[in-house]
Amino acid sequence: MKKHSFKDWVIATRPWSFPASAMPVMVTIAWVAANGFEVNWWFGLWALINIIFVHAAGNVWSDIADYRKGVDAADTFGVRALVDGQFTVAEYRRLSLTLNVIAILGGIGLVLLTGWTLLWIGLAGIALSLLYPRLKFMALGDVVIICCYALLPMTGTSFIVSGAIRWEVLWLALPVGLITVAILHANNVRDIETDNRAGINTFPMMTGRPFGARLYAFEVLFPFVWLVALMAFGLEPWWLLTALLALPVALKNARTMLAYKQGGKASYANLDEKTAQLQLMFSLLLIIGFVLSILL
Repeated sequence: MKKHSFKDWVIATRPWSFPASAMPVMVTIAWVAANGFEVNWWFGLWALINIIFVHAAGNVWSDIADYRKGVDAADTFGVRALVDGQFTVAEYRRLSLTLNVIAILGGIGLVLLTGWTLLWIGLAGIALSLLYPRLKFMALGDVVIICCYALLPMTGTSFIVSGAIRWEVLWLALPVGLITVAILHANNVRDIETDNRAGINTFPMMTGRPFGARLYAFEVLFPFVWLVALMAFGLEPWWLLTALLALPVALKNARTMLAYKQGGKASYANLDEKTAQLQLMFSLLLIIGFVLSILL
């Protein structure tokens, strides 16, 4: 059996995608603090680490399903570890199990310290993470993503750090969640032909690549419109205009996708990673905006 370094195991979890889970937690903590609620920072850090473990476990579990289904193959983009024989399915299964156990134990600890309300949010998140491969193959992946990486973590984090669910934070779940969904959507638009060969069904397969490209552009651009509307109606501070600094990156990504015919598939092959970087930038700028609203 091939011996793997710690770095190999980390790369197997697809760490470039972690902003999708980490940023909703961090944005929520910043929002709670900016709105004058008392924040338990240690619980917030715990929640941040725990959701990354949940995300990592879900990534590995999903990669096993994609490999077995033939979604990841020698001629496809994306994850190569199983396809190229760097890891075995058994090794991936053990990795996913280990990460899930750590996440579950961490979640139980948070439940005991904060309250049973968190249990139901956590159970929903873990269940959707485990069911994600099957639901993704039924064109429901987008729904799972916005639940797991926007609605559930933002309500759950508000409860963890402040002692109550702050439903108002969900105004920000739409812009944060849409950009996260765009990560998956970029992947699915790229892989329409190979996904069809594998016998699965994704939303872009149902709508076609032209509509899929336009929908991606909407997913990365509408969050900025929504954010300005929230500020205009007084629901969020004007300091969140800092997030508009990410707009040029969103426009560049949108143009790349919309020009898929001219550039060919290779031109947007790594757009999922670039969208994850956009998510990181957008969310960090939101956090900076909240910090400025507190300090100034």
